[in-house]
Amino acid sequence: MALTPARTMPGVLELLPLDQIAFQRMVDVIRRNYERFGFLPIETPVIEYSDVLLTKTGGETERQVYFVQSTGALNAAATADEGLPELALRFDLTVPLARYVAEHEHDLSFPFRRYQMQRVYRGERAQRGRFREFYQCDIDVIGKDSLSVRYDAEIPAVIYSIFRELDIGAFTIQLNNRKLLRGYFESLGIVDGERQMLVLREVDKLDKRGVDYVRDTLIGERFGLSGEVAQKILAFVQVRSTSLTDAFDKLDALGAGPETMEQGRAELKEVLSLIDAFGVPQTHYALNLSIARGLDYYTGTVYETSLNDHPQIGSICSGGRYENLASQYSKSRLPGVGISIGLTRLYWQLRDAGLINRAQSTVDVLVTQMDEQQLPAYLALASELRGAGIATEVVLEGSKLGKQFKYADRAGIRFVVVLGEDELAKGVVTVKDLRRADQFEVSRSDLIKTLRVELEQAAVMG
Repeated sequence: MALTPARTMPGVLELLPLDQIAFQRMVDVIRRNYERFGFLPIETPVIEYSDVLLTKTGGETERQVYFVQSTGALNAAATADEGLPELALRFDLTVPLARYVAEHEHDLSFPFRRYQMQRVYRGERAQRGRFREFYQCDIDVIGKDSLSVRYDAEIPAVIYSIFRELDIGAFTIQLNNRKLLRGYFESLGIVDGERQMLVLREVDKLDKRGVDYVRDTLIGERFGLSGEVAQKILAFVQVRSTSLTDAFDKLDALGAGPETMEQGRAELKEVLSLIDAFGVPQTHYALNLSIARGLDYYTGTVYETSLNDHPQIGSICSGGRYENLASQYSKSRLPGVGISIGLTRLYWQLRDAGLINRAQSTVDVLVTQMDEQQLPAYLALASELRGAGIATEVVLEGSKLGKQFKYADRAGIRFVVVLGEDELAKGVVTVKDLRRADQFEVSRSDLIKTLRVELEQAAVMG
């Protein structure tokens, strides 16, 4: 019988154990910081009803959705009129959150502070760095009827806490407010809501595509703006700040505008003031009036975070304020603010840029086997170490000692314990540090204490 080739489909990230440990440690850092700020965990099913999942989206999203067929034929209970299968895999965590809040509204405490770290699925074209299955790590604060803009200022504090602990390089949290942009467009005669959204999407490309591209697009046939209006927009959206004082000065220098613009300016000032009060250093956040975010549902504050020395990576964390999360599912008004970290893509980009390396094993110690007759002694030693909180593996099948050392090295286990005939006679244990390529003897009674010191030093040294 011919063998079936072992393979995975394009667009998934399948890691070797030491890479998976590095990835998991990033997950742990993000979760720890979310919880540190008082966010509560939820999970939603990977499969949702198609009509619920696609309520707030258009045809473009539908083309990327993975539909689910529980049998070989389409489910008879297809969505009305469209002939779509009844069930589909979620493509983000925001739409399931909207459904979750609407369904459990009367059982939740508001403001509802949730974090969610799960896989999502999109039918992306197979290409470098694009994933069909990937982790998103989201937080949102949802209010009932209203939600203070003060929560918008808390989000950058969470971002700062996460990326400072991840220690992947200098970063900047860039902020803007859509009301400020839309109000300014209104002052230039761009008052139609749909046309404003189109211009928003174009100026959001400024840092990626450049001034010339955006100008040519704005004055092109699709938009038909005059050169003077396009130049005013470009001058407006190229505003950046270097400090809190500079941000306030530049916001004041924009001049008076319509009510929407003034609301946006006032909200940005309050957010900036409170970010400072939350303890985020001024070196880590800045005004960037070209940031708009492409999704239509953002209405106020928007964020994008980037690595200062690696701008080619793009945004590593983004999000913003929206006025009514669950308008398609509930008559209640549920405003909110949140961010998302696309962790799979971020990990891949960081590793590709050489900013993250394989981790050491989660196993602290390997107990070798020198004599099969002494296996009970090795197992007893391992039990002592585990009881002291030291993750320990035992070699259960004997082989040459060099081969056991090689196994530990390849598996990323730093410390190897040898308990041979000589060690048993002297009441000592030999410990070999594979990273430093040295070894030492320690009495059996001092082994746990010594290993704890070594492991603490190893953790500090990274």
